[in-house]
Amino acid sequence: MTVTIPPAGDYVIDPSRSTIDFTTKHMFGLGAVTGRFALRSGRITVATPTNASGAVVVADAASFSTGHRGRDAKVLSKAILDSASYPEIRFASAGAVSIDGRWTLRGTLTAHGEEAPVEFSVIESAIDGGTLNVVATATVDRYAHGITAMKGMAGRYLQLTVTVHAHQ
Repeated sequence: MTVTIPPAGDYVIDPSRSTIDFTTKHMFGLGAVTGRFALRSGRITVATPTNASGAVVVADAASFSTGHRGRDAKVLSKAILDSASYPEIRFASAGAVSIDGRWTLRGTLTAHGEEAPVEFSVIESAIDGGTLNVVATATVDRYAHGITAMKGMAGRYLQLTVTVHAHQ
């Protein structure tokens, strides 16, 4: 996997071609659950110098899906995610940092009305026919966002993989 620094500029994320996939544990860590959120909007700013670059990404909380109707309804309810009261999950970076040749976007994730710091590691970035393609990963602690229901039954940490396609 390669990380190519794209030309400086503002890139608008295409929500219809972009995804947020997640993996977490359930049943006291015995089972894995995978799922997805849909993106509502976003933009990536590539600056000069590159460390001034950033991103803002907004996901639709109500789009949470694991393919299991009962589980999804429980997570979307007031008991856990409360997507009716908190319809957006938002990441806003405070800058990009290169550590040992790997790019990281440091910023704030707002979910369930609570802000917490998070770092996305850019594992792939390339320009293809004028489209910026980026894959980044992060670990999110749901407890940091006040989402503490169902301890043991629902995993505390979510491993996120964000795949975005953006254009200038």
